[in-house]
Amino acid sequence: MGDTKGLFASKTVWGGIIVVIAAIAGLFGYSITAEDQTAIVGYIESAATIAGGILVIWGRITATKRIG
Repeated sequence: MGDTKGLFASKTVWGGIIVVIAAIAGLFGYSITAEDQTAIVGYIESAATIAGGILVIWGRITATKRIG
């Protein structure tokens, strides 16, 4: 397992974050089901993909030097 990835690229980390948030929400009377938690992780992944695409396009548009 020589390949590495960033901490926030890990589904496990995001799943853990969502579980902690769900537990805290439970303390305040809110209920987040396991299905909702899975959906939230999927939404976060989609949002990160969209943000990455936008950042790439914006970076190329605002770049001051040619790719070479």
